[in-house]
Amino acid sequence: MFNSLIWMFVLLCSSVADENSIRDADIFPSSTEIERGSPLKRFCVLGKRHLPHRNASHIIWKLNDELIAPENYNIVNETVSSITIPNFTYSRAYLKCFMKYLDKEQLLVHTEVKSGFPPDTPGNISCIYYFDANLTCTWNSGRETSLARNYTLYRKLAINPNITDSTCESKRESCSFHHPDTPYGSSFCFQVKAENVLGEALSKCVPIAMGKIEKFDPPEILLVKTITGIKQLLTVIWKMPEKIVASQGLTCQVQYRNLYSNSTKCVTVSMNSAEKIGSLNLTGLWDSTEYSVAIRCISNESIFWSEWSGEKNGSTEEIAPSEKVDLWRVIESSHSPGSRSVHLMWKPLNSFPPPGKILGYKIQYFPENKTALKMIKNSTDKKITLLLNEEAYVVSVTAYNSAGNSPEAVMRIPSTDEKTAQIIETVNTPPSNEEVIVEWVTSKPKATEYVIEWYEDLEMDPFARSWQYVLNSTTWKTNKKNFKPFVCYNISVYPLYGNKVAAPYTIQTHVQERKPSEGPVADTGMLGKNEVTIKWNEISKDKRNGCITNYTIFYKPEDGKELNETVNSDVLQYRLKSLQSNTQYTVYIMASNRAGGTTGEPKTFKTLKLDKEDVVFIALLVGISMFCLLGLWVTCVLKKHTFKKVCWPDIPNPAESIAVEWPLAASMNNSLLKRLASEAKTLDFEDISVLENCFPEESQEGSLLVNCENHVSECVDINAEDMINGDKKTLYKQENEAAKCFSPSMPYVITDQFTRSQMKSTLIPVKEIQPIEMLANDLCGSQQNSVKNEENDDEVLKLENFSEKTLFNPYLKNSVKTREFLFSESLPEHSMHEHKSQSSVLLPFQQNVAGQPYITLDTFELATAQ
Repeated sequence: MFNSLIWMFVLLCSSVADENSIRDADIFPSSTEIERGSPLKRFCVLGKRHLPHRNASHIIWKLNDELIAPENYNIVNETVSSITIPNFTYSRAYLKCFMKYLDKEQLLVHTEVKSGFPPDTPGNISCIYYFDANLTCTWNSGRETSLARNYTLYRKLAINPNITDSTCESKRESCSFHHPDTPYGSSFCFQVKAENVLGEALSKCVPIAMGKIEKFDPPEILLVKTITGIKQLLTVIWKMPEKIVASQGLTCQVQYRNLYSNSTKCVTVSMNSAEKIGSLNLTGLWDSTEYSVAIRCISNESIFWSEWSGEKNGSTEEIAPSEKVDLWRVIESSHSPGSRSVHLMWKPLNSFPPPGKILGYKIQYFPENKTALKMIKNSTDKKITLLLNEEAYVVSVTAYNSAGNSPEAVMRIPSTDEKTAQIIETVNTPPSNEEVIVEWVTSKPKATEYVIEWYEDLEMDPFARSWQYVLNSTTWKTNKKNFKPFVCYNISVYPLYGNKVAAPYTIQTHVQERKPSEGPVADTGMLGKNEVTIKWNEISKDKRNGCITNYTIFYKPEDGKELNETVNSDVLQYRLKSLQSNTQYTVYIMASNRAGGTTGEPKTFKTLKLDKEDVVFIALLVGISMFCLLGLWVTCVLKKHTFKKVCWPDIPNPAESIAVEWPLAASMNNSLLKRLASEAKTLDFEDISVLENCFPEESQEGSLLVNCENHVSECVDINAEDMINGDKKTLYKQENEAAKCFSPSMPYVITDQFTRSQMKSTLIPVKEIQPIEMLANDLCGSQQNSVKNEENDDEVLKLENFSEKTLFNPYLKNSVKTREFLFSESLPEHSMHEHKSQSSVLLPFQQNVAGQPYITLDTFELATAQ
């Protein structure tokens, strides 16, 4: 094993030893002690077997697991390494030696090093001699050395200190010589030696006389009694201990204590050691008073008193109590009809001398108007609860002992329906450092006696109340120690009239305050657009630590400035106004008293976008709008035909209309054809200008129709010169004939000028188009020749349909905006070549044929079929 190859390294105790003086006997110890502040030097040795691979340079040192700096190392040779700590100040530390090789540390051995100081010389040697028991000496060892010390007590003869009579060893600062090795009468001197690993110290030999250090057991009290017929006196009898030095004077002290006043007095009595029984008469005591007695004694030569004996009680001769008790009552409200609880409490007055031991109390009570119904109860306690009806009662309490009864303390309990006047106007407690002061003002200064009652506000036990009578004064003072700090008290002032108690005046106060233990928790209610109601509950009374004076509401908008409002202590909700709408706020409340304030936990809320008024207004606006829309809808339903005629008039579809039959004679076509044929022979085709005057100048040929009806009436007259002269009367007379120009059964002729104008614009005024019937007289034989040439052609425009009856549609003039007139490629060749100077005859309109072209008052769009 690796560990078996390592030698145990050697620790040299001497820091000045030479490195070459290491011996096999200097084995590394498990612990060692050195003087604090002195240098520490140690060696670590490796075995020769490790020399091929390891040497002293591989040794490292640690103190309390902390690596010691390498500059403190010293390589003595290949197998020995030393460490030097110049100033060792640890009280206890662990020094470890490791061998480090290939980054691994192997613990070789460790030792515990303790540091301390050599012992001081013991002083203040004192001894106590318990006769025939032991002799015990104590001393002071001086400063703490942090190292274990041993003590040796030497008892030597005073006449020859070199002779040691006896020794006593101890590890503490006291040591005892026990019986029978406790001679009396000899003179000795006592010497103490203290030693530890760092050294020793020997005190001087202190001579002590055995008589001066004697201390015996306390005496035993046998009896404390009264003497019949003698008042204010007690006789005390005691017995001395058995182990006491004979033929020696003694002194005893008798201590007695009044149990009512706790006052203590002592009386000294001289005795001798031969007396085994002692006695003493205590005079000037209180009547009927109990006393406690104790005794201790001392030798006249000694400096040590015995311990006090156990206390024993005794009472002086009893007398009847001379003062009445201090009586008070607490009346509870009726829990059931006809009954109520009345709590009576009392205490003996602080009379001097006190009445002695009270055996019990007698309680008498009866209805105020029924003395014969007196009832009696006895109690050994200073309180009682009576169950009374609604009548007024008179109660009395008497204290008694073996000698007699005290005077009666009488009080009247009013009836439930009795009302007493409020004569106390105000009560206040002015501040004071050491006292609690209560002052009051009365409206009728007839009362000369008052009762001050005080109790904790959270106290529910009626018998836990304190009270005190005040005579001929309106101010009461008491020490603050009678009150608990940071606790709320109810203080009431009751005026007394004989045995009657008037209405009280009650206030709450704290004799000492500090800021509340917790703050109120905020809650939100009635959120609005620009306001919110903040609510909170009162802090519990045990957390107020004082009287709450006000509340402060702190509120802060998001990324805004903090604001606050302060209200009185009786306000538990507050409405914050002028807030920003639709904004998140943080609110918290601070409760304050005279000592400071404490805030509660914060709460966040967000104001509304719209408040109730806004919602009502929007709802009202929406309702009114809906009502108006409903009314409009109802009106539209009821008047739909009227609105339809005004806003959306019916425009018939010409393609689907059933035109009225035109009332023309059947022979009209034949006569018209004959007329056209006869006149066509005499007219030159190029001279036809029937429609030219109905068109505007070439500069205006592209304009839209302005007044279709006027243009139509102007086109009625077939005389071009009359059109140019603007004979308005003639136009007016031909108004009815103008309507006939648009008969769907008549063909239309488009002049050569009209054709030329259409080369520039497709939009022309309707007034340039005239019915062929009005042009019949102007058409010459050229037209007749053209008709005759076309009769033998299948694609010639046929006029046979003029004999057919057609229907007149009065709405045709308002229907379609544009129409196309096609020149068929199948027309005769002479018509095609003479297109620029000839007029073309259109096919008559066919009745009820879908897609059939017809005339309107707006524009014509001409196209030439290719």
